[in-house]
Amino acid sequence: MRESEAGTDAAFDKKLSAGSGKWKLSVIFMLAGLVVGAALTALIRLEGARAMVVTVGRGGHHDVGRTCEALRTSLEVQGFNCRAIRNLNKSMAKRGVQVDRQRRVVQFGSAGSAHDMSALMACAFGVYEGNDASLCISSTNQMLMGKMFGGTVAGFMGG
Repeated sequence: MRESEAGTDAAFDKKLSAGSGKWKLSVIFMLAGLVVGAALTALIRLEGARAMVVTVGRGGHHDVGRTCEALRTSLEVQGFNCRAIRNLNKSMAKRGVQVDRQRRVVQFGSAGSAHDMSALMACAFGVYEGNDASLCISSTNQMLMGKMFGGTVAGFMGG
C-alpha cells in the first residue's frame, strides 16, 4: 500500500469514528422518544378506558334518599331484586371518618341470572352529592362489561 492511500484511509477512519458518536447520540434520542411516546400513549388509553368503564349521570330528585328509592322502584319494575341500599356515611362514621356529602350504594341483582354470572360482576349504582351540590348517579358501563366477559354475561348485561 502506498503512503497516500494509507493517509486517506487514516483520514477516513478518523471521520468515521467522529461520526459514530453523533450516530449513537441520534439512536439514543430516537429510542428515548419512542419510550416516552409509548408511555404517553399508554397513559392516554388508560384514562380513556377508565372513562368508558364508569358512567356518571347528573340529575335525579336532588335528594339522595329519594333518588335511591326511585332506583329501587325502577329496578323492581324491570324484574331485578334490590338487595340493599348501603349508607356509606354511616359505615364511614363507624370507622371515625366524617363525610360531608351524602353517599349511598344501591345493590341489585337477578335471581334468574345469578347462577350464570361471575361473582365478581358488580351490579350497583352509586348515588351521591357532587362537589357542586348536584346529585350524581354512577355505575359501571354494563354494555362494555358484558362485551368484555362475553357469553351469558354479555347477553344479560348488554340487554
